[in-house]
Amino acid sequence: MADKNLEKRNITVFGEETEFDGILEFKDRIVITGKFNGKINAPSGDLEIDKNAVCNVESIDVNSIVISGQLKGDINANERVEICSGSTVDSNIKTARIRIANNVDYKGNVKMLDKEPEIDLFTVASQEYKKSLLVHSDAIK
Repeated sequence: MADKNLEKRNITVFGEETEFDGILEFKDRIVITGKFNGKINAPSGDLEIDKNAVCNVESIDVNSIVISGQLKGDINANERVEICSGSTVDSNIKTARIRIANNVDYKGNVKMLDKEPEIDLFTVASQEYKKSLLVHSDAIK
């Protein structure tokens, strides 16, 4: 079942021909497929860095991030970070959950944030609790 909140969120795409320098702030979802240099400040936003994207950032502060391209710069993600196969990442990461696929070129440190699941362990079935802990790449797509 799809998350109703995700369905209502706007998606903005920075195309492959887009080059952006500066500070980016948003509340919904952004997909970067071009080049980005600067700072991203979106604590409630979800960010996706496409496989063809090249991002050099001072820092990224988001709710969640999926990286399939190249990223250099520190990440603070409240919910999760997912680094997909074939990506290159040079970053110190702070997050509650992280997934790093095979065939990733990663350089940096990871600090895990203490965050309890938003589901009460004692009032749900074990299968439902397990689902709440899983990270799915299609959660922000």
